[in-house]
Amino acid sequence: MRKYGKITATASFVPPQIIKNDDLAKIMDTSDEWIKSRTGILERRIATSENTSDLCIGVAEKLLAKSKVAADELDFIIVATMTPDYATPSVACIVQGAIAARNALAFDLSAACSGFVYALSLAEKLLQTTAQKGLVIGGEVLSKSIDWQDRTTAVLFGDGAAGVLLETSMLPMINKEKLQADGTRGAALTSGYVQNGSPFVAEKGQVSPYLQMEGREIFDFATRDVVKAIDNLVAEDKDEIDFYLLHQANSRILDKVARKLKVPRERFLQNMDKYGNTSGASIPLLLDEAVTDGIIRLDGTQKLVFSGFGGGLTWGVIQVTL
Repeated sequence: MRKYGKITATASFVPPQIIKNDDLAKIMDTSDEWIKSRTGILERRIATSENTSDLCIGVAEKLLAKSKVAADELDFIIVATMTPDYATPSVACIVQGAIAARNALAFDLSAACSGFVYALSLAEKLLQTTAQKGLVIGGEVLSKSIDWQDRTTAVLFGDGAAGVLLETSMLPMINKEKLQADGTRGAALTSGYVQNGSPFVAEKGQVSPYLQMEGREIFDFATRDVVKAIDNLVAEDKDEIDFYLLHQANSRILDKVARKLKVPRERFLQNMDKYGNTSGASIPLLLDEAVTDGIIRLDGTQKLVFSGFGGGLTWGVIQVTL
């Protein structure tokens, strides 16, 4: 008998430090009105002592406590992140060790703001084979990748982590999916360049390790390619979709996507006003908030669309029943 994956619990863990737009106006040439009117962001969480693994460990511990699942019951831990603590060990391995999930395979998935959607798709395939339980976590400390003198990017991003526990089910969770990438456009969003400092390198250029983004190009990509991907996947089912959980980059993107899809804006959940753009953490943060507030019930009666889009360029759309 075929088996599938099902989200049975959600959790989030964010740094306690809140940085409002007015706080940023004290250190750079910007204002609350400028940020709010262009992005919909009012504040964000910024790590002061936590690294990405700390936030992800917090999520994992909450998920286990909520579900009363023992750590050694987990078969896998996947962390979607573009801001790991190290190149190796992976954040997922650090989480596995911290919670003593001794039977779980563990690895990070790097797909920037599409990471959670990519990871969720992969996790469901693991559950269709030999796995029984596992965690998918999106976690970022983007504040360590930001040039805090660059107001075009510094006002956009925040830190946080969130994730889900998946268990086997006899009913399908993912109804349709489409994951995509276009590496020819990767220069539109780059971060964390590591220069070869070997003495055998003939010439060392000037490079920036900071996140750099072509804002207009990313906006156009989201409102063109991502809209097309969503429309192609759910065109026949639009009236049946309860909510759309898109990557939380900019409220203007959500406004335009809703208009182009001819879907009521209220079906597009939003919380970037409180967290900013948290990359791979944004969709699970939004999901956990909606579950906590009773908007999403995890009882098998609601149809949702998850869509992530960002660096790579990568994008993905998954239609699920939760």
